[in-house]
Amino acid sequence: MSAALDSPPTTFIHAIGRMVVEVLRLVGDITLFAWQMIGWLFCRWPRGNVLWPILDQIGVQSLSVILITGSFIGMVLTVQAYDQFALMNMENQLGTVVNVTLVKELGPVLAALMLAGRVGSAMAAELGTMRVTEQIDALTVLGANPIAHLVVPRFLACVLLIPALTLFADGIGVFSGWLFSTQILDVDSYYYWHYSRSFVTGFDVIQGIIKSILFGGAIAVIACHRGFHSGAGAEGVGRAATEAFVYSFVTILIIDFLVGTFLMEVYFLIFPRYYSLG
Repeated sequence: MSAALDSPPTTFIHAIGRMVVEVLRLVGDITLFAWQMIGWLFCRWPRGNVLWPILDQIGVQSLSVILITGSFIGMVLTVQAYDQFALMNMENQLGTVVNVTLVKELGPVLAALMLAGRVGSAMAAELGTMRVTEQIDALTVLGANPIAHLVVPRFLACVLLIPALTLFADGIGVFSGWLFSTQILDVDSYYYWHYSRSFVTGFDVIQGIIKSILFGGAIAVIACHRGFHSGAGAEGVGRAATEAFVYSFVTILIIDFLVGTFLMEVYFLIFPRYYSLG
């Protein structure tokens, strides 16, 4: 009774402090996990019979999701932007904002978020089940490193295929935006592509590809980490899959902000005339 009375009360500051400590501990743990994975990535390349099924699972089986996502991204952007452009009698320049937004921001981000839900959660659940059933421990007993056999192939597949899927989503989004603009909203097709070509640059496309590569690596590392540290039972595996998606979601937004800000500064450094509007 006296010990309970002597213990300091839990306040809002204590709760914030514990949360910060937990976040720092998690970030450090994931960083060390990624460092081990990078070490094995340069030491040993995965075999084809291990890598190809993972490439099929992450790439080919995600095409339908990417097709639907990219199509509706383009059409939603077109619908939302058309009214504002029509008020200014600038309907023919609709392709500019639709295509720039697609290749720079919404295409890479929304495609990565969809793949984090489909691919990241699946990887975390799969590895979590292997942890619960002691298959990962069995690999260690047999003298094989589980990170080299289980994490490296998934990391390579995500880094290689998520940028390709993002480009596919961008292409589908651009096509669906053009189709909806010209066939439904009666925007002139020539001016749609004319203004798009004038404002969409190769740097915008490269920026989207760079983001998607980082998104793919983050999804793979976080999903594999949560799977490796899954709790016991079905509840632990389900929690690992949920955490993989939530952590990937937050990380994607942080990477998008940081990389977008950095690349914008690089662009203004290369083309200083765009710094001022005058």
